Parts: sequence; structure tokens; C-alpha cells
Amino acid sequence: MDVDGKTRLYGIVGKPVSHSLSPAMHNAAFQHCGLNKIYLAFDVEDITGAMAGLRSLGIGGVSVTMPHKQAVIPLLDGIDPVAQRIGAVNTLLIRDGAIRGYNTDWIGAVQALEMIADLSAATVLLLGAGGSARAIGFGLKEKGVQVIVANRTLAKGQALAGELDCECCPLAEIDHLNVDALVNTTSVGMAPNTAATPISQTLLENIPAVMDIIYVPSETRLLREAKEVGCKTVNGMYMLLYQGVAQFELWNDCDAPVEVMREALFSRLGSSS
Repeated sequence: MDVDGKTRLYGIVGKPVSHSLSPAMHNAAFQHCGLNKIYLAFDVEDITGAMAGLRSLGIGGVSVTMPHKQAVIPLLDGIDPVAQRIGAVNTLLIRDGAIRGYNTDWIGAVQALEMIADLSAATVLLLGAGGSARAIGFGLKEKGVQVIVANRTLAKGQALAGELDCECCPLAEIDHLNVDALVNTTSVGMAPNTAATPISQTLLENIPAVMDIIYVPSETRLLREAKEVGCKTVNGMYMLLYQGVAQFELWNDCDAPVEVMREALFSRLGSSS
């Protein structure tokens, strides 16, 4: 793509961001659609200063990653109601110097889970109680899903369940639950600790669908063992893909080239999944 004086700039802000796959995904989409836009990674420590820069430079929009998803909220001119309830923002839309915050993480997670599970009248067990669990939990509630939170630290799980207005189950007692799907939002099983898994394989035997938000490795031990007992599975790459699709459509007011974005992500990871 030729960069000229009319090229519109987009990007991702966070620290660190050198590992981000978002530039590959969004630049492939911009190029495919013939848009004179480019997406770069910005390693940002001072989010307040960065926000002032975004306004003054006329940047069209950015993705927001850790550690700024909460810190950015007081600096916004407006925020989407769902992002407000989640308490975290991962997408900024900038128009005429005004910055509005959105959260597309929950959209990505729900769409990924819908690849393997019918969420109408479903009950989903959410493993973990951190920021990802919070976003996905609120997203599932938006879809009318019954959510159950299970977390290693019970008090933290109960706190999130209170905010979601849902049940919290001690991790040691999840074998008594009847659920339609399980979503692992923890980092257990992520590289380099790929031998770890958040729950034993025997607990997966009565769960039809399992999603792991981890995408390195592309098949965690949890997903491998879930497949072995007959579960449908999906990894975190699809959450990343679909949250990016939602970002693209927010920024460009047009349909995203989903297959182009998927190929850009999976080729970067060397995966054919």
C-alpha cells in the first residue's frame, strides 16, 4: 500500500505491544478494501499524554490493550453503555477531536463461542474472575445467557458474580453443575506453561462445548483433552478475530473482510486451525 499525505492513521496503544497481531489483521483488511489507511503499534506508558496526541494528530481510531483498558475511561468524551458496565474499553473511535470508547472483547468472545454452542437459553460456566472474565460475563448476560462464575480465589469469584448478578460456584464443586459450555478466561495453559490445565479432564465429560481464550498455543491442554472426550472446541484466536472485525466495522462503517482478517492472523501464528 502506498502511504501519502491523505493516509489515515489507526493503531494500538498499550505496553508492551510489539507482540500484537492486530497490525497484521487490520492492515490486511485495509488493503483488501482499498482503504487509504494504515495501522501501527504504539508502545505507550503515559496514556494521558497519548490521548492528547490522538486528538491533535487526527488519528481515526485505536485499539487499547493492557494496561490501559481501565485507565483510559476518565479521559474519554463518551463511552458506550456496555463498555461502561464492563468497566473496560478496548476500542476508541475518534471523530472531530472527540474520543468515544467501546468494548468489542465481549462481542468477539460471544461470536467465537457461538461457533460451537447455541447460546439461546444456555448456561455457561466462566472460569476466572479477571478483566477478561468480566468482559465476557457481561457480554454473555447481554445475550441472555445464564452465567456461573468459578474461580480459584472464591472471594474474587463472588465479587464478580455479584456484579454480574449470577451464581458463583467454588472451583472444587463444579462437577455438580449442568452447563452447556465452559469458557476458560484464565492464563492457565498459556505458553510457556503448556502442560497446565485449569480443570481435570473428567470434569469435561458432561460439557458439550469448551472455549479457551488463550491462542498461544493454538490448542491448549484444556482444548486437547476436551476434544478427546467429545467436546466441541474453539480457541482464543477467534475471539481476537471477531473483536477485530467489530473494531473494523466501527471505524469504517462497512462490512469487514472476515476471511482476509482470519488468514492474516492464522498465517502470522503459523496455524491452519
